[in-house]
Amino acid sequence: MVARSRAAVWHPCTQMKAHERFPLVPVARAEGPWLYDFDGRRYLDAVSSWWVNLFGHAHPAIDAAIRDQVGRLEHVMLAGFTHAPVVELSERLASLAPGHLGHAFFASDGASAAEIALKMAFHYWANRGRPGKRRFVSLEGGYHGETVGALGVTDVAIFRDAYGPLLRESILVPFPSADPGAAALERLLAERHAEIAALIVEPLVQGASGMRMYSPDYLARARELCTRYGVLLIADEIMTGFGRTGTMFACEQAAVAPDLMCLSKGLTGGYLPLSCVLSSDEVYAAFYDDDVRRGFLHSHSYTGNALACRAACAVLDLFERERVIEANQRKAARFTELASALARHPRVRGFRHRGMIWAFEAESRDPAFASKAFALAMERGVLLRPMGNTVYFMPPYLIGEAEFTMMVDVAIAIVESLATP
Repeated sequence: MVARSRAAVWHPCTQMKAHERFPLVPVARAEGPWLYDFDGRRYLDAVSSWWVNLFGHAHPAIDAAIRDQVGRLEHVMLAGFTHAPVVELSERLASLAPGHLGHAFFASDGASAAEIALKMAFHYWANRGRPGKRRFVSLEGGYHGETVGALGVTDVAIFRDAYGPLLRESILVPFPSADPGAAALERLLAERHAEIAALIVEPLVQGASGMRMYSPDYLARARELCTRYGVLLIADEIMTGFGRTGTMFACEQAAVAPDLMCLSKGLTGGYLPLSCVLSSDEVYAAFYDDDVRRGFLHSHSYTGNALACRAACAVLDLFERERVIEANQRKAARFTELASALARHPRVRGFRHRGMIWAFEAESRDPAFASKAFALAMERGVLLRPMGNTVYFMPPYLIGEAEFTMMVDVAIAIVESLATP
């Protein structure tokens, strides 16, 4: 299986030659928080399979919903047609989201959602008679995807440097550190708001930059400034949404309602590719017209796929039925206690936590730290995927104390084996 995969599959976010030294891991099946290889070895999925899996693998309720939907309708194009799962999901997301985000535009993945939100923001101002508002503002260290438009508002060098000549770069403002740090944003918007369509942010946590966390006060201030200067606020909740930061959406912690909200990853519980952009009623109204050219003419063939939407509805059922947000708040407090020895370790820096995300930096100058840490963790039965020197936990919500303790023990082994004394 490994040899066939190397011969036929171009794996994502990978220098394929590295698999000469670090073999691929063939996964035969998965259940709960565990992945199983073909020899029966199991690995704790401590990163939720790239942050998408909320309730564990092979969850019976999500399985059942998809099986039932397969017998009814697998897919129909959403241009000119509709179906029950996409309507129900759109209604439920609108009822959960902050503010008046009354319409959902569906796509397949997070980068596509970011592209859509950027296009909507530009087209909104054009429809409002302000075509000069075509620039975007983003935070230093922000990540919003790797398609060309999304990469233009991404500030993670390893992803964007090779494609710099293709990109229309955004205007960067500093990452908010300990204080709210909105002074630079205020100066920029005051001076250049006439050319700026939108500010795009990952609310409260920047994922791909190493789980960098900032205060809700900055997000609240950004909302105030965007409103004052006539700039749309795009909340990229692709990673932070669906309970990851301790509330259903991270924006809630700042009492902020964005104009556009991007969702993906946990939306289907890790089962099927689906993303969406929730639009404010005001933004939607700017496209509603007899003139076809004023409509949002973006599409892809599998938009609003019925199977994916049904899986997402099953995920929302679980949140409601099992009171997941409240349960996670109790779990997170206990898990943070269990991580106290790790947080105090002399080779650990910047231990931090928000909701169901934990992260820290290991002291090391070894450029191969991340790959070595990954291999060491896998030897001990835990899937961790460090980013540089940053080690993080983002497990499925169903894990218990024993599994979390296992993650902590492996992280301590990593810092004691690989970090600099």
